[in-house]
Amino acid sequence: MKSYLFETRMEVRDYECDIEGIVNNANYLHYTEHTRHRFLRALGVSFADLHEKGVDAVVARMQLQFKRPLKCDDEFRSCLNLHKEGVRYVFEHDIYRASNNALCFHADTELVTLINGRLGVSKDYDDAFLPVIERFEKDGTPLTAADNNVCK
Repeated sequence: MKSYLFETRMEVRDYECDIEGIVNNANYLHYTEHTRHRFLRALGVSFADLHEKGVDAVVARMQLQFKRPLKCDDEFRSCLNLHKEGVRYVFEHDIYRASNNALCFHADTELVTLINGRLGVSKDYDDAFLPVIERFEKDGTPLTAADNNVCK
């Protein structure tokens, strides 16, 4: 099994499914965004507080691969890895059905930071992300509760 920097669990809600009884494709983007926000929270970083400081992480590009559909009430694991390329943070997202570990969705998501509306490098995000990225790349240690008390 592939290792990930961060993982969280969620469940498909009935209103996220279309007439075919499968998760509407747009909801996978919600799942990946929610996973990134949980990751931030696990690091003790508030997306809202950074916005108030004029620091905004925004999606610049996404490449999506729909593998197998999730259905109503499916529990799933939303996993991510992260690395930095220049000014971009590149998130690799995988979503697995919890019951059988089937890969359902993959996305490569590039985020950039805007500092007071201008493209720039965020010290806040670098300070939060780079230590856990470096540790994970060095020894494969994922984000854990020891990294921050709010990590679950």
